[in-house]
Amino acid sequence: MTAPATAPRASRYADELAALGVVWQRDMLHYVRDRLKIVVTVLQPVLMLLALGAGLAALLPASPGGADYRTFLFPGMLVMTVQAPAISAGVALVTDRQAGFLREMIVAPVRRETLLVGRCLGGATIAACQGALLLPLAGIAHLPYDPVLLALLLGELAVVALAMTALGVLLAVTITRTESFYAVLSVLTMPLIFLSGAMFPVQGLPGWLSWAVLINPVSYAVDALRRTITGYLPGPVPPQLFDGPRWGGWSPPVALELAGIAVLGAVMLVWASRRFGRLG
Repeated sequence: MTAPATAPRASRYADELAALGVVWQRDMLHYVRDRLKIVVTVLQPVLMLLALGAGLAALLPASPGGADYRTFLFPGMLVMTVQAPAISAGVALVTDRQAGFLREMIVAPVRRETLLVGRCLGGATIAACQGALLLPLAGIAHLPYDPVLLALLLGELAVVALAMTALGVLLAVTITRTESFYAVLSVLTMPLIFLSGAMFPVQGLPGWLSWAVLINPVSYAVDALRRTITGYLPGPVPPQLFDGPRWGGWSPPVALELAGIAVLGAVMLVWASRRFGRLG
């Protein structure tokens, strides 16, 4: 008796997965075909690591294990590399809305939430791939080419990429005016990096900015990557450089930081999906 009802339901799930895959594949095809964008997105953090990192490393003493400012900067560069393409998923959604392609998508016989999740997965995959392109430069930052370390960093970047993609998409579906979207995006993205400890220790910030570091999810992303790296360095590291955000003197473990980022990303994705489902 249940077979006739089960078959249409299974077919409906298959259609939803197929639609999700099509949206993801579309984003990936755009990514692999735009080689100039890939190079430009990676070039900025590479130049900062080579120029800024090398310049400031000469002013700061290295640890006995060889870690210096470049080692400190490398996790921040990974997050910066992931941030740009992740946030671009929201920009692409705005562009599709302007071009009229979004209206053609939402009339498809599938749930709108499925289309949005496919866009988020595509943006997160692209962002993680961009971060992976930076991992071969680990030796410049005095990191060992340990397969376990690189795999851990890539997995952590995937979590960060999904959360940042969800943020970009949430902004895109919440802010309907294109000019307002770009204005909010430009104001939001840079403070997320500057107040995360990506480029300088958070302990150097004024006391009245300490709250901004604690509520900034990027702070925990950078700290998780940095603490994962320090676990594989051959010697001790300068505590004034590698000390991340603290809750009343307590440093949250890496697993808790990543779990918090994942939960925040899931909440933003659900919120964005519900708003997207109500678009006219």
